[in-house]
Amino acid sequence: MQDAVLAMLAKEPSHGYHLHARLRHSLGPLGESMNRGQIYVTLARLERAGLVVCERADGLPERPERKVYVLTPAGQERVTAWLAEVGWPKPDLAEFHLKLAAAAAARLADPVELVAAQRRELLRRLREAQQAALAEPAGSGAGLLLEGVVLRLQADLRWLDACERAWSKVDDEDEGG
Repeated sequence: MQDAVLAMLAKEPSHGYHLHARLRHSLGPLGESMNRGQIYVTLARLERAGLVVCERADGLPERPERKVYVLTPAGQERVTAWLAEVGWPKPDLAEFHLKLAAAAAARLADPVELVAAQRRELLRRLREAQQAALAEPAGSGAGLLLEGVVLRLQADLRWLDACERAWSKVDDEDEGG
């Protein structure tokens, strides 16, 4: 969640309510249960970590001072590192989806390229798991576990294919195609 909030702030400074709305919109039905308070707790943690700063901004007459959060250079570095990260041992699909949405919204990275980097990592892990499975004796417990790893990686690769198709379509629409 922290990295997704930072990436959303990379596009533009924002207040907690707006960040909550953007995250909920990006997650669709999965975001319905997202608690607004969770965003403010996350922002406070990011502020204590020196990744964002809170500024006061003019607001509406009934709310004259609103807190607006701005990314610090350290926060920008963390966003860059998060976008480059390709780990997949236990993927959080919602987090990866938010990474794609935030990268596209803030024009920090091409979502299709992020998908390609994840695919390369998964293919590497799939080859390793398949080789290890072939080395196991038939019917061994480790062989069964490795089969599960292979099946999970194959499913994740199919999901990445769907992500690539969806984000390629978005790119085509942005280009007027």
